[in-house]
Amino acid sequence: MILLGAVTNAAAVFVGGITGLLMKKGLPKRFGDSIMHALALFTFGLGVAFFMKSQQIMIVIASLLLGTLIGEIIDIEKRLESLGNSLQSKVKGVGGSFSEGFVTASLLFCVGSMAIMGSLQSGLSANHEVLYAKAVMDLVAALIFAAAMGLGVAMSAVPVLIYEGSLSLLASVASPYLSNAVVDEMTAVGGVLLMGLALSILEIKKIRVGNMIPGIFLPIIIMLFMK
Repeated sequence: MILLGAVTNAAAVFVGGITGLLMKKGLPKRFGDSIMHALALFTFGLGVAFFMKSQQIMIVIASLLLGTLIGEIIDIEKRLESLGNSLQSKVKGVGGSFSEGFVTASLLFCVGSMAIMGSLQSGLSANHEVLYAKAVMDLVAALIFAAAMGLGVAMSAVPVLIYEGSLSLLASVASPYLSNAVVDEMTAVGGVLLMGLALSILEIKKIRVGNMIPGIFLPIIIMLFMK
């Protein structure tokens, strides 16, 4: 089922949000930090496993270099941050804590490289591992945020489902036109990005993973020219 990853992620956000409301004070910070660190290590390992799928390492390198160059020129991360700041400023004081919690959580769970990579992975190969890992992370985050911001956090499960579900369906439509070799190289590039994301979560090194996202799509073009 192509939408299984997106549905699981949305359900995790909703359950985490409702649990946070019931707990009131939320999860103790040290527990939340330890869980996130454990999941970051899992994400790094998953990235290594995806990277090992590559059969043509030079395609991965070229895709990462060119993709990062494109992403830096566009400055994807800065644009996403600006979008988030703009939306948050518009709802502050307008709809109370519900609106603020809804918008903040929606951005947190949707605007990120893991949501994009996981959705693409689900659509291209029906592999939901990335979205499953993200679901556990989001459950913990939703629990903590809902305790402070209220019901709006739990309701952000709706845009999460729409966003990730749409990306998964679009990827599934394109998958019949992509060979297994192309999908493997796209997966390998995504694996490298997951490793970078894990390093950022662990606060080892802040990496602008969002600016590397274009690299995921470049194996399609590079391998087309290689034929």
